[in-house]
Amino acid sequence: MSESVNPAVWPDDVPTWERRFLAPTLSFPVWARDAPDRLAVSTSESGAWQVYAWDLATGERRRVTDNPIGVFAGYDEAAGFPTPDGSALVWFEDTTGDEVGSWQTAPFHDESGGAPRTLVDGVPEAWSEGIAVGSHAIVVGTSGDDGFDVWVSVDGAPAIRRHHHPQAVSVGGLSRDERLFAIEHAEHGDAIHPALRVLETDTGRTVADLWDGDGLGLHVAAWSPVAGDQRIAVVHERGDVLRPAVWDPVTGERTDIELDLPGDVTALDWWPDASALLLLHQWNGRSELWRFEPASAGLEHVEHRAGTIEGAAVRPDGTVWYGHASGHEPPTLREAGTDDELLALDGPAAPAGRAYQAWAFRTSRGDELRGFYVTPEGEPPFPTVMDVHGGPTWEYADEYRPSVQAWIDHGFAVAMVNYRGSTGRGRAFRDTLIGDPGFPETEDIAAGLDDLVARGVADPERAVVAGNSWGGYITLMSVGLHPDRYALGLAGVPVADYPVAYEDEAETLRAMDRTLFGGTPAERPDLYRERSPLTYIRDVRAPLLILAGSNDPRCPIRQIINYCDRLRELGKPFELYRYDAGHGALVIGEQVRQMRARLEFTLERVAGRREQPA
Repeated sequence: MSESVNPAVWPDDVPTWERRFLAPTLSFPVWARDAPDRLAVSTSESGAWQVYAWDLATGERRRVTDNPIGVFAGYDEAAGFPTPDGSALVWFEDTTGDEVGSWQTAPFHDESGGAPRTLVDGVPEAWSEGIAVGSHAIVVGTSGDDGFDVWVSVDGAPAIRRHHHPQAVSVGGLSRDERLFAIEHAEHGDAIHPALRVLETDTGRTVADLWDGDGLGLHVAAWSPVAGDQRIAVVHERGDVLRPAVWDPVTGERTDIELDLPGDVTALDWWPDASALLLLHQWNGRSELWRFEPASAGLEHVEHRAGTIEGAAVRPDGTVWYGHASGHEPPTLREAGTDDELLALDGPAAPAGRAYQAWAFRTSRGDELRGFYVTPEGEPPFPTVMDVHGGPTWEYADEYRPSVQAWIDHGFAVAMVNYRGSTGRGRAFRDTLIGDPGFPETEDIAAGLDDLVARGVADPERAVVAGNSWGGYITLMSVGLHPDRYALGLAGVPVADYPVAYEDEAETLRAMDRTLFGGTPAERPDLYRERSPLTYIRDVRAPLLILAGSNDPRCPIRQIINYCDRLRELGKPFELYRYDAGHGALVIGEQVRQMRARLEFTLERVAGRREQPA
C-alpha cells in the first residue's frame, strides 16, 4: 500500500485552496466495545479515504483497506468499525462507486495474519441498509430491485433472511445481550417517517412495534450498553422538533424526554452504566452536547468548543470524545472538558479560513429563512455563489468546507440557505417538500440572493447557483425557472430528467421519491414532469458546468446525458465533467480536479479572468 501523499511541509507552488483539500483529515473514531483501545478511523492521508486500525495502547496505526475509489459505507454509517472484541475491523467494500457491495473484515493487527474476507456468508452483494455486529450475532440490511431484506447470522453460520418487504427497511442495532435487534421500516409507505420494530435474533419473531402515526417518524439512536437492559434510546417527532425518548420493547414502557431547548435534540450514546444519555442539541446551524439522566431528569451541559459537533460518544471511563469543526477551523477530535486534541495526524495542517456569518432573512411570502454567508476581503458587492445543499433533508451548519473557502480565496462571497425542506427547523418545515418538491427550494435560493443584493453584499450581475446531488437538481431547476437571475450554474451529480432518474436509481432513492411525489412516475406523471429540470431546458440562458459520476446510483448518468444531449440540440453553452466513480469522489486528487474545473469555468465567465486558479 502507498504511503501518505502529504508532505511534511507544503511546497510553495501548492495554492492555499488546494492545501485545504490535501491536508490529512480523520473521521470520528469507533472503538471496540470490549477492547476500547482498539479504534477504527478513516483518514484521507493516503490520497483517498481509507480505513485504519489505531491501537491506543501501543500507538500503532496501520492502513487496512486499499480501495482505489476510497471506502464509504453510507451517509449515516461509519466507514469502518471494530468487532466487539477488537480482533478485526469491518467495512463495506464497493470498488466502482455504485454502492453495491459486501461487508468485509480483516484482522486488527498485521501479525494476526489473513487477507480481507467476506464478513457473512449467505448475504448477496447489494446496497447496504445498515449492519449490527455482536460477539455472536450479525444483522445485515440490504436492498435491491426486489425490495428490502434483513439477514441474521449467529455464531458464524450462513445468514438467514429474517425480514423482507418492498418498502424501505434499515437495521437499527442489537441489544447488548444480542437477543433482540431493531429495524426502522416504512411498511406504511412513507420513507421519511419510519416506524420501529424489534425482533428476536434467533427466530425473527416480532417482539414489539412502535409507530407514532402518519407523518411522524421514529429512529433508533442507541441500545442500552448493559446486558439484560433492553431499553433503546430513540428519536421521535411528536412535537414539531426532534426529541429523544427511552423505549423498552419488552415491557412496552416509553418515556419521552421533555427539554426546554429550541431546535432539534437527538440521542447519541449512553454512559457505560446506562445512567445517562449523551444528547446532541442543534440550533441555527451550531451544536451543543448535554448529559441527561432519565432517573432524575437532570440535564447538564457538556463543556466543548463552540461550532459544529461531527460525532460524539462516551468512552468506558465516562469521558466524552467529540469531533469539532467550524466554518474557519478544520476538523479536530477532542476530549470534552479539557479541549485536548486527540489522534492528530502527521502532515501539515489545513489553513484556516474565513468565519461564517449567521444569516436570517424574510421572503416575499413572509417566511423567515436562515443560513450562513461568508465574504472575502475587499469592498462589496461581490460575485456570489449561492451554494445549495443536498439531501434535501439536511442543513448547512457552521462547518469547515474547503470548497467554500476556495471561492473566498478567489474573491467570491458564498451564501448557504437552509431552504424549506431542510432539517433543523422542525418537522413541518422539513416536510414542506412532500407533494411539492423542487419549487420551494428554488424560490428560497432566489430570495436569499435578493436579500444579499439588498444588503449590498452580492452583485446581481455576477450571481452563480451551485450545488451537488439535490443541490445540483435545484441548480438546474433554478437556471430553468429563473433564467435572468444567474450568470451561470454549477450542477454536481444532479437529478436532471426526473422520470428517467427514477427508472435507474437505487431502490432506497425510489422509496424517497415515492414519498416526496406521492407515488411513482407512472402514478404521478404530471408532477414528475413539472418538477423535472428537463421540462424547463428551453429557458436556460446561463452557461452550465455539469459534473457526473459514471457509476452513480443516486443521480444516475443516463438521465444526465439526456439533459446534456438536449442542451447540445438547443445550442445552449455547457460543459460536462464526467469521472469514473459514484455519487461524489473519495479520492482527494479528484476532489481537487473538480474544484479546479468549477473555478476555471466560473472565473472566465463571471470574474473575467482567464488565468489558472491561484
